[in-house]
Amino acid sequence: MKLFTLRPSGSEFERQVLPHLDGAYRLALWLVRDAATAEDVVQDAVLKAHAAWGRYTAGNTRAWLFTIVRRQAYDWLRQARHATVDVDDEAAWTTEDAVHLRHEDTPETSLVAAEMVERLREALLGLPAVFREVIMLKDIEDMPYKTIAEVLNVPVGTVMSRLARGRDMLRVRLTEAEA
Repeated sequence: MKLFTLRPSGSEFERQVLPHLDGAYRLALWLVRDAATAEDVVQDAVLKAHAAWGRYTAGNTRAWLFTIVRRQAYDWLRQARHATVDVDDEAAWTTEDAVHLRHEDTPETSLVAAEMVERLREALLGLPAVFREVIMLKDIEDMPYKTIAEVLNVPVGTVMSRLARGRDMLRVRLTEAEA
């Protein structure tokens, strides 16, 4: 996904930040639940990051960017006063984005996989944001606990606790959906 392009100067900011845009977009999308808004959130976050780049001290650039994206997303949610957004936005939630079909897949296995992805998506969206964001950062973005703790500004133990509770809640939701 290409949200926008900065000058093709090959600056240090571009080398450090731009590789993380896809993950930043996924985080924003899971938080705000709207593709267009997620793009806006990420663009605003990148602009803020660019403006603050001179004050940034070397560290985990991914965690730094995700922290800014997270704050932007929650700012947007507060400003929107939790307005309902369309979680079925076709641009945001296509099964092709989540299911990578192989040549040996049959139409039946592809359909089953797409149904499983949809059930998982619905179950994830039904979780409170504090659990959804931890699951997203760990299980989708494959971030280490320490980095997630940096992004969320909470202790590592809190990350682990939220992840365990969130996964349990997700498991219950998926089990109930099967029944």
